[in-house]
Amino acid sequence: MKPKLITIAGPTACGKTAVSVELAKIIDGEIISADSMQVYKYMDIGTAKVTEEEKQGIKHYLIDDLYPDEEFSIAVFQKMAKNALSEIYAKNKMPVLVGGTGFYVNGLIYDNDFTPGEKDEKMRLELEKEAEEKGNDYVHNILKELDPEYAETVHPNNLKRVIRAIEYCRDTGEKFSEYNARERLREPAYDVKSFILNMDRERLYERIEKRIDIMIEKGLVDEVKWLMERYPDNLVSMKGLGYKEIIGYLKGEYSLDDAIYILKRDTRHFARRQITWFRHQSDGVWINMDEFDSARAAAEFIAEKITKEK
Repeated sequence: MKPKLITIAGPTACGKTAVSVELAKIIDGEIISADSMQVYKYMDIGTAKVTEEEKQGIKHYLIDDLYPDEEFSIAVFQKMAKNALSEIYAKNKMPVLVGGTGFYVNGLIYDNDFTPGEKDEKMRLELEKEAEEKGNDYVHNILKELDPEYAETVHPNNLKRVIRAIEYCRDTGEKFSEYNARERLREPAYDVKSFILNMDRERLYERIEKRIDIMIEKGLVDEVKWLMERYPDNLVSMKGLGYKEIIGYLKGEYSLDDAIYILKRDTRHFARRQITWFRHQSDGVWINMDEFDSARAAAEFIAEKITKEK
């Protein structure tokens, strides 16, 4: 019998944190974060990291586990998430995997193999140099020529994934999108119940913009300044949404108002890409958050569905 797993996914700012905490309270669960940024220590405001108050006593895993200069990849995520699952199952509790990084969610559900081909250090360094000299879009265009389908799903600023896909295409002669499609034919490794939260697009965009305004009020600029004094700004972690825009402002590339405008615009675009990804790459029950007046109500609806489908 496969071990049970609940997943709560969806675009940024759609209410995943609140719903997952309420759900965990109802079903005696613990939460594993499938977020590519909340795993880093000190990066709290810009990642909208779940606070101790928001956790409401529910144990969370893969939050504040790594320093900003440590590597966090899909392979590292899988290993850490599996360790968390073992701990949760040992307590006879229900694991709830939560996050907007669909690539990570599916990678765990299907136990995909992310070790095809050896990493080519020389090629990676050359591509990183080209990105630095000619811009991320230049390297992204290389991927577009090799694998236009995969290039559509990854942002030019996600340089690590762009370069890894180029490496794979060049090393194997196969498109990375074809490799992903093949891996998705695997049977799920878990008895999984997946839910994808969504809401009216305009309402989602309003929530995104309000969240960013709150980040600025809470001291995002000071958080980024503190990080820049301690870590190189070319780290993968420092290129995340909410950080690279403020770094640009602190370096005098544009005003704070421009940084906030860019951050809001790029986060809206990011949310749109997340929704597209989940529509095409994920099997799950879509939950329209507009139909519920609270996170608790949405969680109760999900809990009822889980119970009915046992």
